[in-house]
Amino acid sequence: MDPNKAADQAPSGETKPSDSKTHDAKSERNEPAGGYDATPISRAPPGYTVKFTFHSAHNLPMADINALSSDPFIVAQLNTALIPRHKEDPPLRRRTRTIRKELDPVWEETWTVANVPATGFKLKCRIYDEDPADHDDRLGNAHINVPRLDENWSGIQRHRYKIKKRMGSRRAYFVRFLAVCFGITKHINGELEVSVEVLGRTGEAEGVGENEGGRAFTIGPCWWTKHYSPMLGRLVGQKVEVGSEHDEEKSSSKKGRKTTTYNFQANRFQLQGPVPAELYHRYVEFKPFVKSMFTAKGIRGFILSKTLHHQHARVYNFDRSTMYGTFDHPCEDLTRQFLDAAHYDRGGRIFTYVISLDGTISFTETGKEFGVDMLSKHTLHSNVSVYVAWAGEFFIRRRRRGRLSLQPNPTSGDASDANLDRIDNDQQPSNSPPASPISSPEQSGHKDLSHVDPSAYELVIDNDSGTYRPNAKLLPKLQAFLESNFLGLAVKVLDCQGDEEEMSRLKERQREKKKESQGEKRMVYMQRRSDSFSSSDEDELDALAAAAGGDGGGGTLLKSLKRDVGDRKNARTERMKRKWIRHHDQTGQASANPSAVVGEKQDQPEQG
Repeated sequence: MDPNKAADQAPSGETKPSDSKTHDAKSERNEPAGGYDATPISRAPPGYTVKFTFHSAHNLPMADINALSSDPFIVAQLNTALIPRHKEDPPLRRRTRTIRKELDPVWEETWTVANVPATGFKLKCRIYDEDPADHDDRLGNAHINVPRLDENWSGIQRHRYKIKKRMGSRRAYFVRFLAVCFGITKHINGELEVSVEVLGRTGEAEGVGENEGGRAFTIGPCWWTKHYSPMLGRLVGQKVEVGSEHDEEKSSSKKGRKTTTYNFQANRFQLQGPVPAELYHRYVEFKPFVKSMFTAKGIRGFILSKTLHHQHARVYNFDRSTMYGTFDHPCEDLTRQFLDAAHYDRGGRIFTYVISLDGTISFTETGKEFGVDMLSKHTLHSNVSVYVAWAGEFFIRRRRRGRLSLQPNPTSGDASDANLDRIDNDQQPSNSPPASPISSPEQSGHKDLSHVDPSAYELVIDNDSGTYRPNAKLLPKLQAFLESNFLGLAVKVLDCQGDEEEMSRLKERQREKKKESQGEKRMVYMQRRSDSFSSSDEDELDALAAAAGGDGGGGTLLKSLKRDVGDRKNARTERMKRKWIRHHDQTGQASANPSAVVGEKQDQPEQG
């Protein structure tokens, strides 16, 4: 059952802090516990802005036996003495890019964190070997402990920390030991080179007031990642143009025609903090099993939690096809990259998203045909996080600037919303350059998106999440946060309940645009398949759909398969009719059975 759909049936409302009183107050109103949490952040003086630089590593163990090498990356976790609002709030983390086939990798990546308290920090760096087909092997840990911070602290300059082998892969270190014994390498102990610098007191420039030092947050860099999965693409039926994201040269056949293939895309963007303190939402306990799923208690909860964690790892899996990049701060180039990830000007796509407490927005395309709907989409994106900042759905649409009437809406008085709703989004804005095909960037590079005008587009975003049920009164806070990060992009916020009619109309328009853009490609794909389906296949699919339930993810998938069968049967019938017409034109005789004509033509011997 889809928790998003189940929770939508529950009434909305705000909650107080997450304690027993909150649960009792919810019970009195017959509402499930969870949703908006008004627990305040502990008040403290502002801390320090600290910049971490991960330079390189040396003498790493060999996790890949065949290549006698590794594909290392770092996951850094920052721990401080700051008291979280909830004990299960996740710590701050940063993942570096992967360096391929290297035992002495060089990253030279930075991580800037604001409000690190004067009581210091502990930075735990876990080094892994990327293994997309299996779990990532840990190569060891390195710990950096700083007990005190002040403006006069000298910092750490390119210091090498010993990598502890205790938590590392035994197999990788055994191969390293053999390499030392045979003289392939000289050292068995690895080192991690890191620098730490205090940039000064965190203040108003970072959006922190006099007593708002109770939480640390990331202010840079703004990184982004794109993850691809052909297997998930085949399962959910999502197709893209071959090479449109990876290799433009392979996207054309010998005759220069575009082809399509199955692929599923997931995206992540690290936005500049701080996330508004009011954006704090807990999962909603609309069913008894939901709590066990988030806490992994009991057999059922443990299985559901593990399933969602695994699904999250598959959707946001890093491999050689993963694309990434960084920006030092919010800029229009970051906005352009976001528009590209949201498939601007390429069909009516709708996306499900979650914004973490540290400002990371994770999103994938959504729809009834996607298999992730069988569980909770938002729980999948949050990796079963108890608390998130916000969740919902969004899509990108075009704007026609310069042609909007300034007549206000008689009901709301909002001139922009009144006119944007009447825009014909199927037309290219007159002052925006046409969208060109995606180029073929390097895996770690930025593609040329300079032709994209962010002001020609609008981000329409809502709070449609049954799992977390964000408070509609905080939509202006969300809007301000997104506008401060996606510069030049207009942001329109909608309440899934208060603006239900408008939201449904806009999303339905997006779905119609998607059908129009994919209809022709879908038929071409179906004609290439064998014509082995018959009417009995349709009857069987009808029975399976009825057994699975029409409102579930499985029933929706079966209905989609049924439509595909019908398309293929219609295509086969049309081909038979065309053959019958050609035969009639050649012989001047009509046959009552076109299929018999086709069979007769196949039995005739070849001439010449």
